[in-house]
Amino acid sequence: MSTLSPARTPQAAHRASASVTAPTTVQSIWLVAEREIASKLRSKPFMIATIILVVVALAGVIWGGFQSGTTTERPVAVTSDAQQFVAGVPGFEITEAADRAAAEELVLAGDVDAAIVGDSASPTGVTIIGDSDMSNTLVMMLSVTPTVELLNPSSTDAGLRYIVAIGFGVVFLFAASMFGGTIAQSVVEEKSTRVIELLITAVPTRALLAGKVIGNTVLAMGQILLLAAVSVIGLSITGQSELLQGLGAPLAWFAVFFLFGFILLASMFAAAAAMVSRQEDIGSTTTPITFLIMIPYMMVIFFNDNPTVMAVMSYVPFSAPVGMPMRLFLGEAQWWEPLLSLVILLATCVVAILIGAKIYENSLLKMGARVKLSEALKG
Repeated sequence: MSTLSPARTPQAAHRASASVTAPTTVQSIWLVAEREIASKLRSKPFMIATIILVVVALAGVIWGGFQSGTTTERPVAVTSDAQQFVAGVPGFEITEAADRAAAEELVLAGDVDAAIVGDSASPTGVTIIGDSDMSNTLVMMLSVTPTVELLNPSSTDAGLRYIVAIGFGVVFLFAASMFGGTIAQSVVEEKSTRVIELLITAVPTRALLAGKVIGNTVLAMGQILLLAAVSVIGLSITGQSELLQGLGAPLAWFAVFFLFGFILLASMFAAAAAMVSRQEDIGSTTTPITFLIMIPYMMVIFFNDNPTVMAVMSYVPFSAPVGMPMRLFLGEAQWWEPLLSLVILLATCVVAILIGAKIYENSLLKMGARVKLSEALKG
């Protein structure tokens, strides 16, 4: 004789549903962050952009190593009576010629770029013989110049200073603008399609914001660490050990400053995007933030040789991720300065997150026209 199970009462159904606990705030944040990371890793444009960035960085390191290891010497023919004028002058590949006629033959044959022969009638004691034209650089190499003494010589080559400045500026600009734009587009897309109304029923609004910021921060830091690893490996392989030693600490500080600087900017991008409901309106609220990213890039390129401007940049939160590592590379910062700058950045980051969370929470469900900043702050 079969026994029928009793019908499920409403009370039993309620007890069963209550046993399924809602996710905690931390779990909610991680779920959103995981979703952001997974969607990016499945994105072909993101993967292609990352590969291109790595290839460009590696090519730059290899090219720098090739240039530093390449010595360009100009082949010249020198007669015995002109040897004293080229002795000790760097940059010449000397071929000895028996006399002026032999030197001219070497020039006409294309074996040398020019011939340097003794000439008592010349004010300098030598004559430079060329084929159809003469390089001004070669003439300058033989010119007499006064001795130059610098009271405060720069420890860093100007060309190297410029290259490192561009490197820090480009990486900051590329990563911050790409991931910041991604956050803004994601927020507006969820808002315009009303997916956000479903999301906030399962995830608290602030947990949703935190998850988006953390997810994209993990991806951005992944790119930064990947570029740092590629740079270190490339510098080691190409024998640029001196440059590697100089870049070690600045690269580490750049990663730390970028981490908190990106959280600051990501919170602002998400809050700004929540104030609009259409993709075409994103620029109206995010343009000021984009300028905050562009300014450090432009400043470090044009004023990398100005200690005063670089010092100010290293303490302003939006430019500190570029300014302070650059000063550390140049040896212009004291040991305590990056710590003080980091404290200022952290304090600004906390304030920006609190204000951004309020704007995000108050604007997220408001559709239609752009939400005014005053309304978003009031709630």
